[in-house]
Amino acid sequence: MNAYSPPDDPEVVDIAIIGAGFAGLCMAIKLKEAGIDDFFVAERAASLGGTWRDNHYPGCACDVQSHVYSFSFAPNPNWTRQFAPQAEIREYLENCARDFALAPFLRFNMGLEQAVFDDTTQRWNLRFDNGHQTSARLLISAMGGLSRPAIPQIPGMESFTGKHFHSQHWDHRYALQGKRVAVIGSGASAIQFVPKIAPRVAQLTLFQRTAPWIMPKPDRALSRLERWAFKHLPFTQRLVRSALYWALESRVIAFARRPQLMKLVQRVAWRHLRRQVADPLLRQKLTPDYTIGCKRILIANDYYPALSRGNVEVITDAIQRIDGDALITADGRRHPVDCIIFGTGFQATDPIPRGLLLGRQGQDLMDSWSQGAHAYLGTCLPGFPNLFMIIGPNTGLGHNSMILMIEAQVDYILKALARMRQDKIASLEVKPEVESQYNQRLQRRLAGAIWSTGGCRSWYLDPRSGQNTTLWPGSTWRFKKTLEHFQLKDYQSTPLPHPGPLATLTTARPLNLHEAALDEKL
Repeated sequence: MNAYSPPDDPEVVDIAIIGAGFAGLCMAIKLKEAGIDDFFVAERAASLGGTWRDNHYPGCACDVQSHVYSFSFAPNPNWTRQFAPQAEIREYLENCARDFALAPFLRFNMGLEQAVFDDTTQRWNLRFDNGHQTSARLLISAMGGLSRPAIPQIPGMESFTGKHFHSQHWDHRYALQGKRVAVIGSGASAIQFVPKIAPRVAQLTLFQRTAPWIMPKPDRALSRLERWAFKHLPFTQRLVRSALYWALESRVIAFARRPQLMKLVQRVAWRHLRRQVADPLLRQKLTPDYTIGCKRILIANDYYPALSRGNVEVITDAIQRIDGDALITADGRRHPVDCIIFGTGFQATDPIPRGLLLGRQGQDLMDSWSQGAHAYLGTCLPGFPNLFMIIGPNTGLGHNSMILMIEAQVDYILKALARMRQDKIASLEVKPEVESQYNQRLQRRLAGAIWSTGGCRSWYLDPRSGQNTTLWPGSTWRFKKTLEHFQLKDYQSTPLPHPGPLATLTTARPLNLHEAALDEKL
C-alpha cells in the first residue's frame, strides 16, 4: 500500500475517529458533551459494536461482570446475567449510540485504508476503502487491540477439503450437527464455544498447545427484583458496581506486586479441575505447567465437563501438517475431520497492519514498532503528531474492566484538545525521550509481575523483544491518576500559523471511573 497525494478537494474535518466499538463511541460521546461536533466516527463494518459485533460464536459472553463492563456515565439496569452475553453487550452499545444521539457522526462501511501525516499542513490525509478521502487535524485510533484474528500457518492448509473458519468469523450457516470437528486452540473463545457445540457434533477433537488455568465462573441470572431495583433505585446498581470494582481491583496486588500470592489462587483452580474431571489421564492433559496468571485466567463451569464427554478428545501433540481431510500430529497419527475451527485468538502484539499509519516523513508505524509496540501512556507516539490511540500498547488488563482504561484515555485526550485550543497549537507530538523513559519505567514494573515470572510465554509478550507490550502493570486507579493531568512539557508543539477555526471546547462532565481511590501503593 503506497502513500498518496491528497486530492484537490478532500473533506476537511477537525477530528476523525476510527472504530465504533466501546472506545470510539466513548470518545464520540465525550466530544459531543464537550461541545465539539466537527468530527466523525469511521467504521469498516455496516454496524457498530467492534469486537461485540464481530464475535458472535455460540456461547460468546464477557468474562467481566456486566455492571463494570459498561460506561460509568451510562449504567444499564437491564442486564439479565452477572456476565452479559454478546447480544446484550452489542444491544447496550447500540442503545448508547441512540441515547447520546451519535447517528449523525457515525459512518459505516468506511474502513481506513491509509492515514498519512502531512508535514506541511500538519494534518492527517485519510483514504477509506469506499473511495472517500478526508483531511483531519486530529486522528484518534479506536480500533482495539483484539481485532485481527491470529490464524496459524499450518503446512498443507490449502489442501484441506472441509470447512474452516476462525471463531471471530463464525459461519452459522454451516451445520455442525453430526460433523467431525477439530478445534485448534484452548483460549478464552474456545472455552466458551466448545461446550455449546460438543453435544451437537459427532466427534470433537481439541488440539491444545498449552492448558489454561480455569476458575469457576460465578455467573447467574439477575432476578426481576434486582433489575427493578437497578432501574428505579439507581443507587443500588452503583453499590453493586462499586463492590464488583473493588473485588476485581484488589486482584492487582497478586498479579503485579506479590506474584507469590497467585499460588493461593492456583489452589482454587486446581480444585475446580479435580472436581470436574474424574479421568486422571485427561486431568493430567488439562493441568497447566506454569503459575496461574502468567497467561490469561479463564472462567468457565461447563468447559471441563464438555471435554469429559465420550465424543470429545483432547490432543496435546503438535499439528505437523494438514493432508486432505485430516490433521497429522507429531506422533504420526491422522485425525480425519469435516471442519476446522480456529480458536487461536488475535494478533495482540501487532494490532495494526503495515501501511495503515504513516507519520512524519512517511514513517510506517510498524517500522517504529519493529521491536514491539510502545507508546506514551498507551496513547501517543513520537513521529506521529496529532495521533491519539485508545487501548494502545500496555493498556490491557488482567484483573479488571477495560472500560475503565478507555474512559481514562478519553479524558486525557479531551485535556490535550483543550490545551491545543488554549495555546493555539496546530500539532502535538510526544518527545522521544519522554516516551522512552516512560516505557523503561513501565518495563521495570512489568519485570516483577506474574506475567514475567510465571514460567510461560503468552500473547502478552512480543515475540521479537520478549517484552510485555500488552498489559498495564498496576491498578486502573493508578492509570487514571497517571493520565489525570495533561503536561504540555512532555510534547513538542507546533503553533498555528494564523488564527484558525478550532472546534469550540467546553468543560465536559468528569468521567467517574470510581468515586474512591486505591491505596497509593497500587
